[in-house]
Amino acid sequence: MKLLSSNKPSEGELEILQILWKKEAATVREVYEEISLNKECAYTTTLKLMQIMFDKQLVVRDNSQKTHIYKPNVSKEKTQKLMLGKMVNSLFAGSTSQLILQALGSEKPSDAELEQIQDMLDKLKSE
Repeated sequence: MKLLSSNKPSEGELEILQILWKKEAATVREVYEEISLNKECAYTTTLKLMQIMFDKQLVVRDNSQKTHIYKPNVSKEKTQKLMLGKMVNSLFAGSTSQLILQALGSEKPSDAELEQIQDMLDKLKSE
């Protein structure tokens, strides 16, 4: 499914999507239990958010069993791209370089991350 800005996930919905991307499929209870490990949250809140996500077509639901199974209906990569694009435009006036400089200046990347960044820069230069 194509992710549009009109159905972009909220912060709570992104948290649920992260769990579904990791697990590939889960019940509301499984998602609720995972969220509850890090913060206090009511089961009914998780249920309501997942119902809203279904209405927004962010997830699909298998109703064939008593316990509904939810799966992500949007890819992690497309969601990241949409959210990052909105952040670059709203916080950095469309400047990708300002975003990168801010990110690199706020927390020291690992050697492996620096190597990935250098590989990406080399690839961009050669294009």
